[in-house]
Amino acid sequence: MALRRVLFVVPVTVLVSMAVFALAAASPYDPLAGYLGDRYLTVGADQAAVLREQLGLDRPWIVWWWDWVVAAVQGDLGTSHLYGQPVTAVIGQRLPWTLLLAGTALVLAVLVSLLVGVRSAARPGGLLDRTVVPLAYVLQGIPAFVLGLGAILLFALTWSVLPAAGATDPTAAVGVGQVAEHLVLPAGVLALSQLPWLLLHVRQSMLDALSADHVRTARARGLPDAVVIRRHALPGALLPFLSVIGVRLPELVVGATIVEVVFSWPGIAAATVSSARAMDFALLAALTTATTLLVLLGNLLADVAYTVADPRVSADDQ
Repeated sequence: MALRRVLFVVPVTVLVSMAVFALAAASPYDPLAGYLGDRYLTVGADQAAVLREQLGLDRPWIVWWWDWVVAAVQGDLGTSHLYGQPVTAVIGQRLPWTLLLAGTALVLAVLVSLLVGVRSAARPGGLLDRTVVPLAYVLQGIPAFVLGLGAILLFALTWSVLPAAGATDPTAAVGVGQVAEHLVLPAGVLALSQLPWLLLHVRQSMLDALSADHVRTARARGLPDAVVIRRHALPGALLPFLSVIGVRLPELVVGATIVEVVFSWPGIAAATVSSARAMDFALLAALTTATTLLVLLGNLLADVAYTVADPRVSADDQ
Protein backbone atom coordinates (compact mmCIF):
# COMPACT_ATOMS: atom_id res chain seq x y z
CA MET A 1 0.00 0.00 0.00
CA ALA A 2 2.74 2.43 0.95
CA LEU A 3 4.60 1.73 -2.29
CA ARG A 4 1.46 2.33 -4.35
CA ARG A 5 0.85 5.62 -2.56
CA VAL A 6 4.44 6.74 -3.06
CA LEU A 7 4.19 5.97 -6.77
CA PHE A 8 0.92 7.93 -6.85
CA VAL A 9 2.73 10.96 -5.37
CA VAL A 10 4.89 11.38 -8.48
CA PRO A 11 2.17 12.12 -11.09
CA VAL A 12 0.18 14.25 -8.64
CA THR A 13 3.23 16.37 -7.83
CA VAL A 14 4.08 16.74 -11.53
CA LEU A 15 0.53 17.85 -12.36
CA VAL A 16 0.48 20.36 -9.50
CA SER A 17 3.79 21.90 -10.55
CA MET A 18 2.60 22.08 -14.17
CA ALA A 19 -0.61 23.76 -13.06
CA VAL A 20 1.36 26.47 -11.23
CA PHE A 21 3.28 27.43 -14.37
CA ALA A 22 0.23 27.12 -16.62
CA LEU A 23 -1.82 29.40 -14.37
CA ALA A 24 1.11 31.80 -14.14
CA ALA A 25 1.24 32.02 -17.93
CA ALA A 26 -2.53 32.59 -18.12
CA SER A 27 -2.46 35.24 -15.41
CA PRO A 28 -3.11 38.82 -16.53
CA TYR A 29 -0.31 40.01 -14.25
CA ASP A 30 3.11 40.61 -15.73
CA PRO A 31 5.89 38.67 -13.94
CA LEU A 32 8.24 41.48 -14.87
CA ALA A 33 6.26 43.79 -12.60
CA GLY A 34 7.03 41.56 -9.65
CA TYR A 35 10.70 41.51 -10.59
CA LEU A 36 11.08 45.26 -11.12
CA GLY A 37 8.72 46.54 -8.44
CA ASP A 38 8.20 50.30 -8.66
CA ARG A 39 10.63 50.56 -11.57
CA TYR A 40 8.14 48.66 -13.76
CA LEU A 41 6.21 51.88 -14.44
CA THR A 42 9.28 53.75 -15.71
CA VAL A 43 11.19 51.08 -17.63
CA GLY A 44 11.20 51.50 -21.40
CA ALA A 45 9.74 48.98 -23.84
CA ASP A 46 13.15 48.02 -25.29
CA GLN A 47 14.67 47.51 -21.86
CA ALA A 48 11.62 45.49 -20.78
CA ALA A 49 12.01 43.25 -23.84
CA VAL A 50 15.69 42.65 -23.02
CA LEU A 51 14.81 41.79 -19.42
CA ARG A 52 12.10 39.38 -20.54
CA GLU A 53 14.59 37.56 -22.73
CA GLN A 54 17.24 37.45 -19.97
CA LEU A 55 14.74 36.14 -17.42
CA GLY A 56 13.20 33.68 -19.86
CA LEU A 57 9.75 35.23 -19.58
CA ASP A 58 9.28 35.22 -23.35
CA ARG A 59 9.39 31.40 -23.55
CA PRO A 60 6.33 29.09 -23.54
CA TRP A 61 5.31 28.03 -20.05
CA ILE A 62 5.94 24.35 -20.78
CA VAL A 63 9.60 25.10 -21.57
CA TRP A 64 9.83 27.25 -18.45
CA TRP A 65 8.36 24.41 -16.40
CA TRP A 66 10.66 21.77 -17.89
CA ASP A 67 13.77 23.84 -17.16
CA TRP A 68 12.55 24.24 -13.58
CA VAL A 69 12.00 20.47 -13.21
CA VAL A 70 15.45 19.64 -14.59
CA ALA A 71 17.08 22.11 -12.21
CA ALA A 72 14.90 20.95 -9.27
CA VAL A 73 15.93 17.32 -9.77
CA GLN A 74 19.54 18.49 -9.45
CA GLY A 75 18.70 20.33 -6.22
CA ASP A 76 18.47 23.83 -7.72
CA LEU A 77 15.05 25.39 -7.14
CA GLY A 78 16.11 28.77 -8.43
CA THR A 79 16.42 32.14 -6.70
CA SER A 80 13.64 34.10 -5.09
CA HIS A 81 13.66 37.70 -6.26
CA LEU A 82 11.25 38.54 -3.44
CA TYR A 83 13.68 37.52 -0.68
CA GLY A 84 16.93 37.76 -2.64
CA GLN A 85 17.90 34.22 -1.59
CA PRO A 86 17.98 30.75 -3.10
CA VAL A 87 14.57 29.11 -2.85
CA THR A 88 16.07 26.23 -0.85
CA ALA A 89 17.31 28.72 1.75
CA VAL A 90 13.89 30.38 2.01
CA ILE A 91 12.17 27.02 2.50
CA GLY A 92 14.80 25.85 4.98
CA GLN A 93 14.32 28.96 7.10
CA ARG A 94 10.51 28.94 7.05
CA LEU A 95 9.47 25.29 6.98
CA PRO A 96 10.28 24.65 10.68
CA TRP A 97 8.01 27.54 11.70
CA THR A 98 5.11 26.16 9.68
CA LEU A 99 5.62 22.66 11.05
CA LEU A 100 5.69 24.08 14.59
CA LEU A 101 2.46 26.03 14.07
CA ALA A 102 0.56 23.30 12.21
CA GLY A 103 1.82 20.52 14.47
CA THR A 104 0.90 22.39 17.66
CA ALA A 105 -2.53 23.27 16.31
CA LEU A 106 -3.20 19.70 15.20
CA VAL A 107 -2.20 18.26 18.59
CA LEU A 108 -4.40 20.80 20.40
CA ALA A 109 -7.38 20.11 18.13
CA VAL A 110 -7.02 16.33 18.47
CA LEU A 111 -6.68 16.40 22.26
CA VAL A 112 -9.60 18.77 22.81
CA SER A 113 -11.85 16.94 20.34
CA LEU A 114 -11.09 13.60 22.01
CA LEU A 115 -11.67 14.90 25.52
CA VAL A 116 -14.83 16.88 24.80
CA GLY A 117 -16.23 14.56 22.12
CA VAL A 118 -15.95 11.44 24.30
CA ARG A 119 -17.52 13.14 27.34
CA SER A 120 -20.27 14.58 25.18
CA ALA A 121 -21.13 11.19 23.66
CA ALA A 122 -21.02 9.51 27.06
CA ARG A 123 -24.01 11.61 28.14
CA PRO A 124 -26.02 12.43 24.99
CA GLY A 125 -28.52 15.18 25.63
CA GLY A 126 -26.67 16.37 28.71
CA LEU A 127 -25.57 19.94 29.37
CA LEU A 128 -22.15 19.49 27.77
CA ASP A 129 -23.63 17.77 24.72
CA ARG A 130 -26.31 20.42 24.24
CA THR A 131 -23.65 23.13 24.50
CA VAL A 132 -20.88 21.59 22.40
CA VAL A 133 -22.84 20.46 19.35
CA PRO A 134 -24.48 23.83 18.48
CA LEU A 135 -21.22 25.64 19.21
CA ALA A 136 -19.33 23.31 16.85
CA TYR A 137 -21.81 23.98 14.05
CA VAL A 138 -21.45 27.73 14.61
CA LEU A 139 -17.65 27.51 14.50
CA GLN A 140 -17.84 25.61 11.22
CA GLY A 141 -19.29 28.69 9.55
CA ILE A 142 -16.72 31.19 10.86
CA PRO A 143 -13.70 31.72 8.56
CA ALA A 144 -10.25 31.34 10.10
CA PHE A 145 -9.31 34.94 9.37
CA VAL A 146 -12.36 36.17 11.31
CA LEU A 147 -11.32 34.02 14.28
CA GLY A 148 -7.80 35.41 13.99
CA LEU A 149 -8.87 39.04 13.87
CA GLY A 150 -11.25 38.47 16.77
CA ALA A 151 -8.45 36.89 18.82
CA ILE A 152 -6.14 39.83 18.10
CA LEU A 153 -8.85 42.31 19.05
CA LEU A 154 -9.64 40.53 22.30
CA PHE A 155 -6.33 39.21 23.60
CA ALA A 156 -3.80 41.62 22.04
CA LEU A 157 -5.60 44.96 21.77
CA THR A 158 -8.31 44.89 24.44
CA TRP A 159 -6.66 42.86 27.21
CA SER A 160 -3.00 43.17 26.04
CA VAL A 161 -2.11 39.73 27.42
CA LEU A 162 -0.67 38.15 24.26
CA PRO A 163 1.35 39.47 21.28
CA ALA A 164 -0.49 39.98 18.03
CA ALA A 165 2.14 39.17 15.41
CA GLY A 166 5.46 37.58 14.64
CA ALA A 167 7.32 34.69 16.26
CA THR A 168 9.24 36.96 18.67
CA ASP A 169 9.30 40.59 19.73
CA PRO A 170 11.14 42.82 17.22
CA THR A 171 14.17 43.38 19.47
CA ALA A 172 14.15 40.02 21.28
CA ALA A 173 16.30 37.02 20.54
CA VAL A 174 14.68 33.76 19.46
CA GLY A 175 14.00 31.73 22.60
CA VAL A 176 11.56 29.13 23.87
CA GLY A 177 9.68 31.62 26.03
CA GLN A 178 9.33 34.20 23.27
CA VAL A 179 8.24 31.67 20.66
CA ALA A 180 5.79 29.97 23.03
CA GLU A 181 4.16 33.29 23.92
CA HIS A 182 3.78 34.30 20.28
CA LEU A 183 2.57 30.81 19.32
CA VAL A 184 -0.46 30.83 21.62
CA LEU A 185 -2.79 32.94 19.46
CA PRO A 186 -2.02 31.57 15.96
CA ALA A 187 -1.92 27.94 17.13
CA GLY A 188 -5.08 28.42 19.17
CA VAL A 189 -6.95 29.99 16.27
CA LEU A 190 -5.77 27.31 13.81
CA ALA A 191 -6.75 24.57 16.27
CA LEU A 192 -10.14 26.19 16.81
CA SER A 193 -10.77 26.33 13.05
CA GLN A 194 -10.13 22.56 12.78
CA LEU A 195 -11.88 21.57 16.00
CA PRO A 196 -15.57 21.37 14.91
CA TRP A 197 -15.12 18.62 12.31
CA LEU A 198 -12.85 16.54 14.56
CA LEU A 199 -15.06 16.95 17.63
CA LEU A 200 -18.30 16.09 15.84
CA HIS A 201 -16.70 13.04 14.26
CA VAL A 202 -15.37 11.78 17.60
CA ARG A 203 -18.77 12.29 19.18
CA GLN A 204 -20.56 10.37 16.42
CA SER A 205 -17.96 7.58 16.43
CA MET A 206 -18.35 7.23 20.20
CA LEU A 207 -22.14 7.10 19.91
CA ASP A 208 -21.83 4.32 17.35
CA ALA A 209 -19.28 2.47 19.49
CA LEU A 210 -21.43 2.76 22.61
CA SER A 211 -24.33 1.13 20.77
CA ALA A 212 -22.24 -1.87 19.68
CA ASP A 213 -23.12 -5.30 21.02
CA HIS A 214 -19.88 -5.89 22.90
CA VAL A 215 -20.22 -2.53 24.68
CA ARG A 216 -23.80 -3.24 25.70
CA THR A 217 -22.66 -6.64 26.95
CA ALA A 218 -19.92 -5.01 29.03
CA ARG A 219 -22.47 -2.68 30.59
CA ALA A 220 -24.83 -5.57 31.26
CA ARG A 221 -22.04 -7.25 33.21
CA GLY A 222 -22.06 -4.27 35.57
CA LEU A 223 -18.72 -2.73 34.57
CA PRO A 224 -18.33 0.95 35.53
CA ASP A 225 -19.04 3.48 32.75
CA ALA A 226 -15.45 4.74 32.83
CA VAL A 227 -14.12 1.24 32.19
CA VAL A 228 -16.66 0.56 29.45
CA ILE A 229 -15.79 3.80 27.66
CA ARG A 230 -12.03 3.55 28.06
CA ARG A 231 -11.52 -0.16 27.32
CA HIS A 232 -14.43 -1.15 25.10
CA ALA A 233 -15.87 1.88 23.26
CA LEU A 234 -12.94 4.26 22.82
CA PRO A 235 -10.60 1.90 20.89
CA GLY A 236 -13.27 1.27 18.26
CA ALA A 237 -14.09 4.98 17.99
CA LEU A 238 -10.46 5.99 17.55
CA LEU A 239 -9.86 3.92 14.41
CA PRO A 240 -12.05 6.01 12.05
CA PHE A 241 -10.65 9.14 13.71
CA LEU A 242 -7.20 8.37 12.28
CA SER A 243 -8.61 8.57 8.76
CA VAL A 244 -10.40 11.82 9.54
CA ILE A 245 -7.14 13.42 10.64
CA GLY A 246 -5.57 12.50 7.30
CA VAL A 247 -8.54 13.90 5.39
CA ARG A 248 -8.33 17.17 7.33
CA LEU A 249 -4.67 17.80 6.45
CA PRO A 250 -5.43 19.85 3.29
CA GLU A 251 -7.79 22.03 5.35
CA LEU A 252 -5.06 22.39 7.96
CA VAL A 253 -2.68 23.66 5.27
CA VAL A 254 -5.26 26.14 3.98
CA GLY A 255 -5.99 27.29 7.51
CA ALA A 256 -2.27 27.67 8.23
CA THR A 257 -1.93 29.90 5.16
CA ILE A 258 -4.63 32.24 6.43
CA VAL A 259 -3.47 32.21 10.03
CA GLU A 260 0.17 32.88 9.14
CA VAL A 261 -0.83 35.93 7.11
CA VAL A 262 -3.12 37.29 9.85
CA PHE A 263 -0.49 36.85 12.57
CA SER A 264 2.59 37.59 10.42
CA TRP A 265 3.96 34.16 11.30
CA PRO A 266 7.24 33.54 9.41
CA GLY A 267 6.27 30.24 7.78
CA ILE A 268 6.07 28.90 4.25
CA ALA A 269 2.32 29.53 4.04
CA ALA A 270 2.81 33.26 4.43
CA ALA A 271 5.70 33.10 1.96
CA THR A 272 3.39 31.37 -0.53
CA VAL A 273 0.94 34.27 -0.37
CA SER A 274 3.75 36.81 -0.62
CA SER A 275 5.31 35.02 -3.61
CA ALA A 276 1.95 34.96 -5.39
CA ARG A 277 1.47 38.69 -4.79
CA ALA A 278 5.00 39.45 -6.00
CA MET A 279 4.73 36.95 -8.88
CA ASP A 280 7.84 35.17 -7.63
CA PHE A 281 7.10 32.01 -9.59
CA ALA A 282 10.29 30.13 -8.71
CA LEU A 283 9.42 30.37 -5.02
CA LEU A 284 5.70 29.85 -5.61
CA ALA A 285 6.24 26.66 -7.61
CA ALA A 286 8.61 25.22 -5.00
CA LEU A 287 6.33 26.08 -2.06
CA THR A 288 3.22 24.74 -3.79
CA THR A 289 4.97 21.50 -4.68
CA ALA A 290 6.39 21.15 -1.16
CA THR A 291 2.93 21.71 0.35
CA THR A 292 1.47 19.06 -1.96
CA LEU A 293 4.13 16.58 -0.87
CA LEU A 294 3.45 17.30 2.82
CA VAL A 295 -0.29 16.72 2.40
CA LEU A 296 0.20 13.48 0.45
CA LEU A 297 2.74 12.25 3.00
CA GLY A 298 0.36 13.07 5.85
CA ASN A 299 -2.45 11.14 4.20
CA LEU A 300 -0.12 8.19 3.65
CA LEU A 301 0.95 8.17 7.31
CA ALA A 302 -2.70 8.33 8.43
CA ASP A 303 -3.62 5.36 6.23
CA VAL A 304 -0.63 3.35 7.41
CA ALA A 305 -1.49 4.07 11.04
CA TYR A 306 -5.10 3.02 10.46
CA THR A 307 -4.05 -0.23 8.78
CA VAL A 308 -1.56 -1.06 11.52
CA ALA A 309 -4.03 -0.19 14.31
CA ASP A 310 -6.87 -2.31 12.92
CA PRO A 311 -5.88 -5.86 11.91
CA ARG A 312 -9.25 -6.29 10.20
CA VAL A 313 -8.28 -3.77 7.53
CA SER A 314 -6.31 -5.11 4.59
CA ALA A 315 -3.57 -2.96 3.13
CA ASP A 316 -4.74 -4.07 -0.32
CA ASP A 317 -8.03 -2.25 0.28
CA GLN A 318 -6.36 1.08 1.04
